[in-house]
Amino acid sequence: MILQAENLTKHYGPVRAVDGVSLHIARGETLALVGESGCGKSTTARLVLRLIEPTGGTIRFDGEDITRLPPGRLKPFRRRTGVVFQDPYASLNPRLRVGDTILEPMQVHGLGSAAEQRARMRELLGLVGLAPFHAERYPHEFSGGQRQRIGIARALAAGPELLVCDEPVSALDVTIQAQVINLLRDLQRRLGLATLFIAHDLGVVKHLADRVAVMYLGRIVELADKRSLFANPRHPYTRALLAAIPHPDPARRGMLRPLGGDLPSAANPPPGCRFHTRCPHATEICRRNDPPLLDGIACHHHRELPAMDMAYAGALSETATRRLARYADAASARSIGAAAERDA
Repeated sequence: MILQAENLTKHYGPVRAVDGVSLHIARGETLALVGESGCGKSTTARLVLRLIEPTGGTIRFDGEDITRLPPGRLKPFRRRTGVVFQDPYASLNPRLRVGDTILEPMQVHGLGSAAEQRARMRELLGLVGLAPFHAERYPHEFSGGQRQRIGIARALAAGPELLVCDEPVSALDVTIQAQVINLLRDLQRRLGLATLFIAHDLGVVKHLADRVAVMYLGRIVELADKRSLFANPRHPYTRALLAAIPHPDPARRGMLRPLGGDLPSAANPPPGCRFHTRCPHATEICRRNDPPLLDGIACHHHRELPAMDMAYAGALSETATRRLARYADAASARSIGAAAERDA
C-alpha cells in the first residue's frame, strides 16, 4: 500500500469536519471519495497530504508514519505526492508564466540541471496536451480546461507516486470535464500513479475509479470496489446519491426517490447513526447506536433493505457515464494539443 490512513480526525473546535476516517490506496489504484458538499472530502484530502494537521489518527506513506513528522522532515514526502486543486483559476500564480509554474517544483526539490528541468517542463506540457510555446504565457491567457491541464502538469513535475485530485472537474463544463477526466485516466495508466479522486458526480467516478468510498458528515459509510457499489449499493445514502442522477426517460423518472432534507451541522451531529435524520429506513437502534464500518458498510439494516431496481439504478449511472464518454474519445492528448495549436 502506498497510503494508509487510520481513524483520521480533524476538529475545528466543536466542528467535527472529519471524524474517524480510515482508508488505504494501493500503487496504481484510483480510490474515489464521494459525498455531498460539506461532508469532509476536501479536509480528508488535505489531511493525508499533511497540508493541515490531524487532530487524531495516523497516516502512513509507503510504510512510514508521517503523522507527526516536523515540517523540516516532510520535504521527501512532498516530492512523492502531487495535488490538483478544484479551482483552475485560483490554484495558479497569476504572476508566473506557465513554464515557471511547472519548473518550480523541480527547482524546490533540486531535480536535475536547469537544462534537464526545462526539457522535463516541455515534456510535461506535451503530456497534458499543450504546446511548448505555451510556457511563455500567463494563466489569464488560457481557458479553464487549459488551466486545469497546467495544474496537472505542475502536480506531475516532481514525479509523484500519489496524486490527489480535489474535484478537479467540478468547475468545468461537460465537454472540458471529459477531456480532463480522460487525460487523468491515461496518465494514471501510463505512469502507474496511485490516485485519491474526490468528486460528487457518480458518472465521473464510474468512468475513472477502481474503488469508491462514500462519505457522510465526516465519516465513511460505504466502501466497495466500483463494480460492486454500482451493481449493489448497500447503504441508503449511496442509493440516494444514485437516485439523484437525472434520467432522460420521462417514463422512468421518479422510480427512485431522491434524498430530502439538508446535511446536519458537523458542530452538532445527530446521535446514533448520523444519517438517521434523513433515512427512510431508520429505527430506534439507528437513533441510539452509531454503526461501525464493518465489511465496507456502516448501517444497522443493510441486510433488510428492500430490493432496489438495479436495472434502473444501472441505467442512471450509465447515463451519467455516457455523458462523459461521448466526449472522451475525442479528448486524447493529441486532439487536445491540436486544439491548443489552433487556438494559439
